[in-house]
Amino acid sequence: MSEDRPHRPMRLAGREVKGPAQLHDIVEACQTVRIGAVDAEGMFIVPMSFGYDWADPAELDGATCPRLALWVHSACEGRKADLFDTEPVVAIEMDVQEGVIEGSYACAYSYAYRSIMGTGTVHRIQSPEMKRYGLERIMAHLAPEASAGFTDQALARTKIYCIDVEEFTGKQRM
Repeated sequence: MSEDRPHRPMRLAGREVKGPAQLHDIVEACQTVRIGAVDAEGMFIVPMSFGYDWADPAELDGATCPRLALWVHSACEGRKADLFDTEPVVAIEMDVQEGVIEGSYACAYSYAYRSIMGTGTVHRIQSPEMKRYGLERIMAHLAPEASAGFTDQALARTKIYCIDVEEFTGKQRM
Protein backbone atom coordinates (compact mmCIF):
# COMPACT_ATOMS: atom_id res chain seq x y z
CA MET A 1 0.00 0.00 0.00
CA SER A 2 1.29 3.43 -0.89
CA GLU A 3 2.48 5.50 2.06
CA ASP A 4 1.36 8.80 0.50
CA ARG A 5 -2.16 7.58 -0.23
CA PRO A 6 -4.21 6.49 2.78
CA HIS A 7 -6.22 3.31 2.33
CA ARG A 8 -9.92 3.71 3.04
CA PRO A 9 -11.15 0.99 5.40
CA MET A 10 -13.63 -1.47 3.93
CA ARG A 11 -17.19 -0.33 4.76
CA LEU A 12 -18.30 -3.84 5.69
CA ALA A 13 -15.16 -4.87 7.55
CA GLY A 14 -16.62 -8.28 8.39
CA ARG A 15 -16.46 -9.21 4.71
CA GLU A 16 -12.77 -8.37 4.29
CA VAL A 17 -10.51 -11.33 3.57
CA LYS A 18 -7.10 -10.80 5.18
CA GLY A 19 -5.45 -14.19 5.53
CA PRO A 20 -2.79 -14.94 2.90
CA ALA A 21 -4.10 -18.49 2.39
CA GLN A 22 -7.67 -17.27 1.82
CA LEU A 23 -6.48 -14.50 -0.54
CA HIS A 24 -4.42 -17.05 -2.47
CA ASP A 25 -7.47 -19.34 -2.72
CA ILE A 26 -9.45 -16.52 -4.35
CA VAL A 27 -6.71 -15.80 -6.90
CA GLU A 28 -6.37 -19.50 -7.69
CA ALA A 29 -10.14 -19.92 -8.18
CA CYS A 30 -10.41 -16.97 -10.59
CA GLN A 31 -10.05 -17.55 -14.32
CA THR A 32 -10.26 -13.93 -15.50
CA VAL A 33 -8.74 -10.67 -14.33
CA ARG A 34 -10.42 -7.44 -15.38
CA ILE A 35 -7.89 -4.68 -15.94
CA GLY A 36 -9.01 -1.06 -15.81
CA ALA A 37 -6.83 1.63 -17.36
CA VAL A 38 -6.90 5.12 -18.83
CA ASP A 39 -5.36 6.21 -22.14
CA ALA A 40 -5.80 9.18 -24.47
CA GLU A 41 -9.17 7.77 -25.60
CA GLY A 42 -10.51 7.51 -22.03
CA MET A 43 -11.13 4.73 -19.53
CA PHE A 44 -11.46 1.09 -20.50
CA ILE A 45 -11.72 -2.32 -18.90
CA VAL A 46 -10.39 -5.46 -20.52
CA PRO A 47 -10.98 -9.03 -19.27
CA MET A 48 -7.90 -11.24 -19.64
CA SER A 49 -6.76 -14.75 -18.87
CA PHE A 50 -3.83 -14.73 -16.49
CA GLY A 51 -1.18 -16.65 -14.66
CA TYR A 52 0.40 -15.53 -11.43
CA ASP A 53 3.26 -15.67 -8.99
CA TRP A 54 2.42 -15.57 -5.30
CA ALA A 55 4.61 -15.12 -2.25
CA ASP A 56 3.26 -15.25 1.29
CA PRO A 57 4.50 -12.65 3.79
CA ALA A 58 6.50 -15.36 5.59
CA GLU A 59 8.51 -15.83 2.37
CA LEU A 60 9.25 -12.11 2.06
CA ASP A 61 11.71 -10.28 4.26
CA GLY A 62 9.73 -7.91 6.47
CA ALA A 63 6.56 -7.87 4.34
CA THR A 64 3.17 -7.65 6.00
CA CYS A 65 1.06 -8.66 2.99
CA PRO A 66 1.44 -11.17 0.16
CA ARG A 67 3.17 -10.29 -3.10
CA LEU A 68 1.11 -10.88 -6.23
CA ALA A 69 2.34 -10.66 -9.83
CA LEU A 70 -0.08 -11.31 -12.70
CA TRP A 71 1.10 -12.51 -16.11
CA VAL A 72 -1.00 -11.63 -19.18
CA HIS A 73 -0.45 -11.79 -22.94
CA SER A 74 -1.58 -9.73 -25.89
CA ALA A 75 -1.34 -9.31 -29.62
CA CYS A 76 1.44 -6.97 -30.69
CA GLU A 77 -0.84 -4.12 -31.71
CA GLY A 78 -4.05 -2.50 -30.57
CA ARG A 79 -5.24 -0.15 -27.88
CA LYS A 80 -4.34 -2.41 -24.97
CA ALA A 81 -0.84 -3.15 -26.29
CA ASP A 82 -0.21 0.53 -27.01
CA LEU A 83 -1.12 1.50 -23.45
CA PHE A 84 0.55 -1.43 -21.71
CA ASP A 85 3.82 -0.62 -23.48
CA THR A 86 3.89 2.68 -21.54
CA GLU A 87 3.94 0.77 -18.20
CA PRO A 88 0.79 2.36 -16.80
CA VAL A 89 -0.73 2.05 -13.36
CA VAL A 90 -3.86 -0.08 -13.66
CA ALA A 91 -6.71 -1.34 -11.51
CA ILE A 92 -7.42 -5.05 -11.29
CA GLU A 93 -10.52 -7.01 -10.29
CA MET A 94 -11.08 -10.76 -10.02
CA ASP A 95 -14.10 -12.56 -8.66
CA VAL A 96 -15.50 -15.99 -8.00
CA GLN A 97 -19.26 -16.29 -8.28
CA GLU A 98 -20.74 -18.39 -5.49
CA GLY A 99 -24.47 -18.09 -6.31
CA VAL A 100 -27.61 -16.13 -5.57
CA ILE A 101 -28.62 -15.42 -1.99
CA GLU A 102 -32.41 -15.52 -1.97
CA GLY A 103 -34.49 -13.05 -0.02
CA SER A 104 -38.12 -12.66 0.90
CA TYR A 105 -38.49 -9.57 -1.34
CA ALA A 106 -36.60 -8.15 -4.33
CA CYS A 107 -34.16 -5.90 -2.48
CA ALA A 108 -33.28 -8.69 -0.03
CA TYR A 109 -31.70 -10.76 -2.81
CA SER A 110 -27.95 -10.59 -3.12
CA TYR A 111 -25.03 -12.52 -4.52
CA ALA A 112 -22.42 -14.67 -2.82
CA TYR A 113 -18.90 -14.03 -4.10
CA ARG A 114 -15.21 -13.84 -3.32
CA SER A 115 -13.16 -11.08 -4.92
CA ILE A 116 -9.81 -9.33 -5.19
CA MET A 117 -9.44 -5.65 -6.09
CA GLY A 118 -6.20 -3.73 -6.34
CA THR A 119 -3.78 -1.59 -8.28
CA GLY A 120 -0.47 -2.29 -9.92
CA THR A 121 1.97 -1.35 -12.63
CA VAL A 122 2.20 -3.10 -15.99
CA HIS A 123 5.69 -4.07 -17.20
CA ARG A 124 6.35 -5.27 -20.74
CA ILE A 125 8.53 -8.36 -20.79
CA GLN A 126 11.23 -8.32 -23.47
CA SER A 127 13.54 -11.30 -23.02
CA PRO A 128 12.52 -14.58 -24.68
CA GLU A 129 13.26 -16.48 -21.45
CA MET A 130 10.94 -14.28 -19.37
CA LYS A 131 8.27 -14.25 -22.09
CA ARG A 132 8.36 -18.05 -22.05
CA TYR A 133 8.16 -18.00 -18.24
CA GLY A 134 5.11 -15.71 -18.37
CA LEU A 135 3.32 -17.95 -20.85
CA GLU A 136 4.16 -20.98 -18.71
CA ARG A 137 2.61 -19.24 -15.67
CA ILE A 138 -0.56 -18.52 -17.68
CA MET A 139 -0.80 -22.13 -18.83
CA ALA A 140 -0.04 -23.49 -15.35
CA HIS A 141 -3.01 -21.53 -13.99
CA LEU A 142 -5.53 -22.04 -16.80
CA ALA A 143 -4.66 -25.53 -18.06
CA PRO A 144 -2.18 -27.20 -15.70
CA GLU A 145 -2.69 -30.58 -17.37
CA ALA A 146 -1.78 -29.29 -20.85
CA SER A 147 1.74 -29.54 -22.18
CA ALA A 148 2.93 -26.10 -23.13
CA GLY A 149 5.77 -25.46 -25.51
CA PHE A 150 6.33 -22.12 -27.18
CA THR A 151 8.27 -21.66 -30.38
CA ASP A 152 10.48 -18.65 -30.96
CA GLN A 153 8.03 -17.56 -33.66
CA ALA A 154 5.12 -17.66 -31.20
CA LEU A 155 7.13 -15.64 -28.69
CA ALA A 156 7.93 -13.04 -31.36
CA ARG A 157 4.22 -12.66 -32.22
CA THR A 158 3.11 -12.23 -28.62
CA LYS A 159 3.55 -9.49 -26.07
CA ILE A 160 3.84 -10.62 -22.48
CA TYR A 161 3.24 -8.32 -19.54
CA CYS A 162 3.67 -8.69 -15.81
CA ILE A 163 1.47 -6.63 -13.53
CA ASP A 164 3.17 -6.03 -10.19
CA VAL A 165 0.15 -5.70 -7.93
CA GLU A 166 1.24 -3.14 -5.37
CA GLU A 167 -1.86 -3.22 -3.21
CA PHE A 168 -4.97 -5.36 -3.12
CA THR A 169 -7.80 -6.36 -0.85
CA GLY A 170 -10.00 -9.40 -0.67
CA LYS A 171 -13.70 -9.48 0.07
CA GLN A 172 -16.33 -12.16 0.35
CA ARG A 173 -20.04 -12.57 0.86
CA MET A 174 -21.02 -16.11 1.66
